[in-house]
Amino acid sequence: MQRRLVLIGSAAFAVQPAFAHHGWSSFDQSKPIYVAGQAAKVAWRNPHVEIELDVAADLKLPADLAQRPLPAQSAPVDGPQLLKAAAVPKRKDKRWEIEFAPLTRMQAWGVPEIKVGDRLEVLGFSFPNEQGEAILRAEFLWLGGKTYALRSSPA
Repeated sequence: MQRRLVLIGSAAFAVQPAFAHHGWSSFDQSKPIYVAGQAAKVAWRNPHVEIELDVAADLKLPADLAQRPLPAQSAPVDGPQLLKAAAVPKRKDKRWEIEFAPLTRMQAWGVPEIKVGDRLEVLGFSFPNEQGEAILRAEFLWLGGKTYALRSSPA
């Protein structure tokens, strides 16, 4: 009887839902999306920082976005091209979940801890055709007058 309970318990554990970490391959890196707003919820932790961002319904691209200077990073990212190709989301979700880099990388860039209420701008990638949840994987962050490149470590 005890063996049967162990087997049933093991089977029940095996079918629990898995919460997968989103790698870069899940996101459409050919279509950079720009969002800006106020942090509504912040999880400053590993495996990566997550923020729920309240985005205005009338969000527009900043006129200077394509000309913004970008910091050098160790990953081969064509930042100027991403800025030129950026668009606001087609979907009109008021709240977006932003997935940032791991906490150690955020610290390497010197990103200050983001707090609820902070205003920030993010350029990143969503799922193909913006289907599924309103999630954006952050490539660049503008916060407090500074720009942070989050794909890799600073160069």
